[in-house]
Amino acid sequence: MIIRHTPPSFSDVRRPPPRVFPAEGFSAQGVKPLFFENVPYCGRPTRVFAWMGVPRTVQDTSCPGIVLLHGGGGTAFDEWVRIWNARGYAAIAMDLCGCIPAQPVVLDGGPHKRHEHGGPPGWDASFRQADSEETEQWTYHAVAAAITAHSLLAAQPHVDPRRIAVTGISWGGYLASIVAGVDSRLQATVPIYGCGFLGHDSGWKDSVFPTLPGPLLQRWLDLWDPSNYLPEAHAPICWISGTNDSAYPLPSLRKSYELSTGPKTLCIRIEMPHGHPQGWDAPETAVFCDSLFRNGVPLPEITAYGRNEEKVWAKIASARPPEKIELCVTRALGHWTDRKWNAHPANYNPETGRVEASLPRHTTAWFFNVFDERNCVVSTSYEEVPGTITD
Repeated sequence: MIIRHTPPSFSDVRRPPPRVFPAEGFSAQGVKPLFFENVPYCGRPTRVFAWMGVPRTVQDTSCPGIVLLHGGGGTAFDEWVRIWNARGYAAIAMDLCGCIPAQPVVLDGGPHKRHEHGGPPGWDASFRQADSEETEQWTYHAVAAAITAHSLLAAQPHVDPRRIAVTGISWGGYLASIVAGVDSRLQATVPIYGCGFLGHDSGWKDSVFPTLPGPLLQRWLDLWDPSNYLPEAHAPICWISGTNDSAYPLPSLRKSYELSTGPKTLCIRIEMPHGHPQGWDAPETAVFCDSLFRNGVPLPEITAYGRNEEKVWAKIASARPPEKIELCVTRALGHWTDRKWNAHPANYNPETGRVEASLPRHTTAWFFNVFDERNCVVSTSYEEVPGTITD
């Protein structure tokens, strides 16, 4: 008999602003180093290292804010905070694994040096923590840190608490997918690469998961897979990834996208590289947030799409004419990470907003990509051609 476990609600996580402690010996241009108090670990208090900054232009006006969650090999990145400050956002980036950043910082390195007040180690180490109390496990501590960082950022002068988003890269996108379902104060979420349904398809399914005892793996999936939380994610979500992502493949991303219940946008680039700089350079994140918080021009919207025999179509609503529209297809079968994708031009009628294209022979899966003049892309979900489904 399979025993199912109820995921935590995080209702016990501190929502008022946390206690803040100085971070001696750290400095970076334009941002403040600090430690903030997080949930206890093994009966002792914990602290989280973070960089926080606000735009220089903020004086008598309020600004939006964003919580930044790093991925595997990452830490608290001061550069990431400055990028968002330059965009007009207050931002906080924390280390989610009980560590402190090296100086100069290592973007995709690690392991990073742990500090004496850290919580449990993270990422792959979390799988074997699943036989511990849920409050002693990494995902609980990392999600709690994100919620607490939100509280700290919202309490800063000139930060509008009604305009705060969260974004995360890789493992950080995984965490953002959970936070979206447990922190109802958030007004937007942008998971980059990361998603749920890790037991369905993920970079761990055929490597790490077979090494775990079945009950341990089942408990981890029951407690910590984002699919348990996404039905409660009601605020807008923008999902960003690539066709061949090996950690979070397209089938799991699609299931996550479909499970979230609020307004949702999908942005899939052919062979988008996986990494922190590549993730935070994605232009869609800022454009998406600006459209919600700063009256920015929104991303194009794909309102409908489908297939009629060998023809595929879509309907587009856009404040500005699309710069380019592509039909993305693969003729390959097998694992999604290994499939080759190609882009073909599509026919667009600006008067009706309708896009049409013919499927090349032997197509096994397809989707549309709509680009605007800002080099942002918006995508349909991929669709498989009947008779070729192998998943």
